[in-house]
Amino acid sequence: MKPFDYLSPGDPAEAVRSVARNPAAVFLGGGTNLVDHLKLGIVAPDLVVHVADLLPATVEDLDGGGLRIGAGVSNSALAADPRVRERFPVLSQALLSGASGQLRNMATTGGNPLQRTRCAYFQDVTTPCNKREPGSGCSALGGWTRHHAILGASEHCVAVHPSDLAVALAALDARVRVLGPDGERTVPFTDLHRLPADTPERDTVLEHGDLVTAIDLPALPPARRSAYRKVRDRASYAFALVSVAAAVEVRDGVITDARVAFGGAAHVPWRARRAERVLRGAPATEESYRAAADAELADARPLEGLDGGNAFKIPLLRRTLAATLRELVGEDAR
Repeated sequence: MKPFDYLSPGDPAEAVRSVARNPAAVFLGGGTNLVDHLKLGIVAPDLVVHVADLLPATVEDLDGGGLRIGAGVSNSALAADPRVRERFPVLSQALLSGASGQLRNMATTGGNPLQRTRCAYFQDVTTPCNKREPGSGCSALGGWTRHHAILGASEHCVAVHPSDLAVALAALDARVRVLGPDGERTVPFTDLHRLPADTPERDTVLEHGDLVTAIDLPALPPARRSAYRKVRDRASYAFALVSVAAAVEVRDGVITDARVAFGGAAHVPWRARRAERVLRGAPATEESYRAAADAELADARPLEGLDGGNAFKIPLLRRTLAATLRELVGEDAR
């Protein structure tokens, strides 16, 4: 590990200034992703700026039933908050399906959605990776692709975003509060992450020096009937092969509103807007659920690979969406 300077500033504004004026500086929150990357040699900053103690660690009520979640709130605390469990159960379920209890105690609301891909080639500095070293190539193409993208990938990167929390936030129309060198602004969560295109090294729209300070959840009636379903290779501490975050409203057997996002399928938490359009106004039936999945997956492009590829993700996502909606709708469909 390359030696670096360490700074513990007095307030968020000082932290932002310190990182913004040094191109080789990084923020340190819970450290559950950054510390791994320091050890692996993926990043080698000159300056590490500690912000975990500067960021709000509270969950505040907003008008109408929404919530403002401070970026310093731990994943464990957020999952256990009674308001989250009642108003946004999909969020609590997503958090509890991620990592281990020890990691959830350290990981923060502001940092978790910004974690970088867990692609094995990205984490192996001996292999070419466009995300780690632009222009070097993507070793995953033709390599081990079981965990890689079927939606929104490019010839430059086929990695997926690893966060469970981010999938739920994408479905909930969350908004990210950001403090940058030019002041404060708000970014819709679905605009935060970037598809790889020809610049896969850029994960988000954030600029150097931008610091996430909070995440707002708007009052969202369908969120009270919401769920997160994660399919993985083992029951504990594994990243999603695929996952679904869904929220629905049903009246008289008809879906009146639906919010859906996929995980394990793309470089970003994938908001399934085509599926939502099919579901709204449709009868709450298995046929509707599968039609919604087919509409969203029409442009899916599975990968071949040394491990047999990832075409299995298409039927797996179709079944997972249907199972999630079936569970949520329950008796109301009858």
